[in-house]
Amino acid sequence: MLAGEHVHLTADAVYGRAQQLLPEISLATVYNTLNELVDMGEVLEISTGDGPKRYDPNTTAAHHHLYCVDCGALRDVTPDGLDRLALPTSERHGFELVDVDVVFRGHCPDCRSTEPAGSPAPPDHLTTAPPAT
Repeated sequence: MLAGEHVHLTADAVYGRAQQLLPEISLATVYNTLNELVDMGEVLEISTGDGPKRYDPNTTAAHHHLYCVDCGALRDVTPDGLDRLALPTSERHGFELVDVDVVFRGHCPDCRSTEPAGSPAPPDHLTTAPPAT
């Protein structure tokens, strides 16, 4: 369900794929399983601030995300300087850091080319789900 490059499915999308294989599965089971996978470190839970959380199976390579604010496309990215990104002790306010998550936001090429700014139609890559494997 959660395999492949740049896969960032919502719980509803995972549920839809799972139903193709197990029609009796419930949405609650999908949410519970995703929460367990996050707790075990098998998937990352990604929040873009807009819409539902996404789940990322890429837990082995350090990366951040690039998010289209129009259609919701989400891509893994490895920005320059990732190894030098740091928060000075004076800016931590007593926090012990455990993780860093950067989300770059912008307009994807499909959205920029399909509609005037502000009212894009979802591009084909988001309306056509790949087959379940």
